[in-house]
Amino acid sequence: MRFDDALTTVMSAPLASPASVQAAWRQLVDLAGRGRVSSVEAAVAALADLQAEVPLAVRAASARALIGAQPPLALVRLLARDDMTVAAPVLRTATLAHAEWVTLLPELGPAARAILRHRRDLPEGMAHALDSYGTVDFVIEGAPGTAAIATPISLPEAATPSPAPATIPGDPGAFVSLGRIAMGLPVVAEALRRENDNESPLAAADHPFRIADIVARIEAYQKQEPRAAPPPPAPAPAFGAEGFRFETDAAGIVRWVEGAPRGAIVGVSLAQAARPGAPGVDGIAAGACRRRARFDAARLQVGAGSPAAGLWLISAVPGFDPASGRFTGYRGSARRPRADELPRASQAAAADAVRQIVHELRTPTNAISGFSEMIEHQLLGPVADPYREQAATIRGESRRLLAAIDDIDTAARIEAGSLPTRKDRVALDALVAESVRDLAALAADRGAGITVSGTAAQVVADRDALARLVARLLAAMLGAAAAGEAIAIDIAPATADRVALAVDRPAALDAYPGETILDIAAEDCATSLLGTGFALRLARNLAREIGGALTIGQRRLTLTLPRAVEQGMEQAQHL
Repeated sequence: MRFDDALTTVMSAPLASPASVQAAWRQLVDLAGRGRVSSVEAAVAALADLQAEVPLAVRAASARALIGAQPPLALVRLLARDDMTVAAPVLRTATLAHAEWVTLLPELGPAARAILRHRRDLPEGMAHALDSYGTVDFVIEGAPGTAAIATPISLPEAATPSPAPATIPGDPGAFVSLGRIAMGLPVVAEALRRENDNESPLAAADHPFRIADIVARIEAYQKQEPRAAPPPPAPAPAFGAEGFRFETDAAGIVRWVEGAPRGAIVGVSLAQAARPGAPGVDGIAAGACRRRARFDAARLQVGAGSPAAGLWLISAVPGFDPASGRFTGYRGSARRPRADELPRASQAAAADAVRQIVHELRTPTNAISGFSEMIEHQLLGPVADPYREQAATIRGESRRLLAAIDDIDTAARIEAGSLPTRKDRVALDALVAESVRDLAALAADRGAGITVSGTAAQVVADRDALARLVARLLAAMLGAAAAGEAIAIDIAPATADRVALAVDRPAALDAYPGETILDIAAEDCATSLLGTGFALRLARNLAREIGGALTIGQRRLTLTLPRAVEQGMEQAQHL
């Protein structure tokens, strides 16, 4: 099914970060390559504008994702003129008409045309078209004797001992031996002339020395001896350690490293702050080094060419000579930062990329849900009962998927710090009662019950966020409940300005003491595609966003929220 607004949606998204640019590139390549856009030219023009900002690895991955698709000529032309890691997957699998290939060939380089020469599924006549580039593609540019190879050599008639041509043949399937190339070199031609004129100083009466024999031997050897493929490059050593130690000299330059590859770390100066994003240390380390002071949790960026590439947090203490008091250097350690220590911009960029993916998932899921509902209610005509039951199942699963997509979107907004919240006055007891009614079908399916006790309470929070929090919290506990078990909910004042909502943990969760409940995997959850752990982490983060807190105990989960000030007290405070 084609969605005409897909191209407009992608092109209208803000490109405020590298992650958003990369996401837009991947989406545009996929849409254009699979024929899901109304204007291929507009999509390719947008890709051309983004190309310089997208890393080579991302461009290559998006090109490989087109394997099996039928990208149009405009997209093939754009990717084929890119680096060979991008062009090769497209040129190996693209299916174009003969006229389109002929139009594209002059724009390709020798390496790209070499890929096409190895294909056997190209349209008829393409072999002849590729043969016309043989004299250009098979010349070794800049090599000694190139001119002699590209241009036939005129030899005296007497100096033509064999019919071997003096040019490299244009047949793409033929192997050109070293012997045949040597026959065309000027130095060999001169030697052949002298040999035929009996000018060779090494000539002997019984066993004359003939250069032609040596050339023939080389050629025969190469034909008989199988050519071993060059060994693959050694993979970069894996580095999974979370820390290392280092020492510097008196100038602040790292001279010793233990626990990490040394190449990209030895030689780094602690006295010179690097530009943001460039390899080196930040201003914290540089400033402390100038003062000969200790520092903690400064940032060290290791370049991308090392297995230890990425961001490190370093801490070090200065050393001094006991006799002279002279500064001798730093001794310190490095560790990987935790998620909450990463730069906020990186978190926002990652969250933005997740939201782009969420948008791509939500559109087709809504369509699936809508069409299944039309089939279930027979809006398109009579439908047999078994098909209506299947449509109802599809609609139910689509709703679960949409709920999971909404949860991921909310989590990404929280991560990026862009979740909008209001300060509403909410009746907590009424909101809990509404959630219990919505979960009645789930309670009946599980054979469990929910009991609510406590007093009426007014809290200050964003109503939508609080409703999602309570629904996810109760559904997670009810989904783990056994048949016949009752989940008790109690609403009571916690302090003078806080209200507590306590929910019992079902017995099945006793195997996860304390906060290990947050690590429960998706397959352990009967009510959420994302798992009990994700639902509870989302509830905890939502509670923080609206000014509350979720405490996970051994027997109960307690949500505390700000209590709403009574109207009379509020008026008295304003007097």
